[in-house]
Amino acid sequence: MEYYYWFALKSVPLVGNVTFLRLLSHFGTPERALSASAQELAQVKGLSRAAQDSLLSHDFHPFAKEECEKLASSKAQVVDILSERYPRLLMEIPDPPPYLYVLGELRGSETAVAIVGSRRASQYGLATATRLARDLVYQGLTVVSGMARGIDTAAHWGALRGGGRSIAVLGCGIDVVYPPENGNLHQALGEAGAIVSEFPMGTAPLAENFPRRNRIISALSKGVVVVEAGEASGSLITAHYALEQGREVFAVPGNVTMSGSRGCNGLIKEGAKLVERVEDILEELSLEVKAPAEPLKPPVFSLTPQEAEIYALLCQGPLQIDDIIVRSALTAGEVSATLLRLELKGAVMQLPGKHFAVT
Repeated sequence: MEYYYWFALKSVPLVGNVTFLRLLSHFGTPERALSASAQELAQVKGLSRAAQDSLLSHDFHPFAKEECEKLASSKAQVVDILSERYPRLLMEIPDPPPYLYVLGELRGSETAVAIVGSRRASQYGLATATRLARDLVYQGLTVVSGMARGIDTAAHWGALRGGGRSIAVLGCGIDVVYPPENGNLHQALGEAGAIVSEFPMGTAPLAENFPRRNRIISALSKGVVVVEAGEASGSLITAHYALEQGREVFAVPGNVTMSGSRGCNGLIKEGAKLVERVEDILEELSLEVKAPAEPLKPPVFSLTPQEAEIYALLCQGPLQIDDIIVRSALTAGEVSATLLRLELKGAVMQLPGKHFAVT
């Protein structure tokens, strides 16, 4: 019941993030704000009469009690804005959430870069997002994204499989797995990174939630990399938030004949930094490139003839499993078993949508 009154104050109509923080600053605790008299509320600078009336009349007990019960039965925790674990960068925006629901480890200070892009990504986009995320964590950075299909999912997996940290910001309750096929990713991020949400437990992934989620993705990051985006992509909203928040915006150039490249190419026209490799990001952020302790050697794999055939196919570029089956003339079972062995050997990695690429 530690956060009973935090949940209660947030549930009051007309008390948004800015008003919540104003009340917290004035009264010191949410409980004190909720018990304030009409005369005391009238002394709060900038608090509208309608908000004062709402605070005096709203029955917050049912929601607060239910939210505490949901939190207790989950693996999530709450990190409030007074905690040392609350991200310092997030406090720089005009309307930071008073508290966040968190699965995993949230740190008050870490250098992060966001990678976002299309849900309907191409093989090129998926492979690029995976590579950039992997290379960023190799440099000690954290990768932030939104756990959506496509580029977001590829970025998270690239960071985790590179042995680094990744943070997912949700547009739904932290106990809601969305999209549903990302159950394994949801679990992996909770164990080797963090999942955060400002929305109450059980909140459905409604369309209006995602622009709000996007402002947190950019706020947690030193810069935002858009890998693939159409002209109306939600990723461009994240890029615009980044500009408003004083963050750097990066974009990966795409094929000029593809509609999915227009958003990124447009950002580059408007002045976004063109990204081909991780060094482009580090240089713009004035971060030192960490050289490996010893020169990297090309990986050596002991492969069977069947494994070598599929590995050679993937060396030409990422492929979806159905395409591998057609091009290899092997059965679906043989291809699945061979890909699994190649993954275990570290020769290939799986991307979202059952695509595979060489490591």
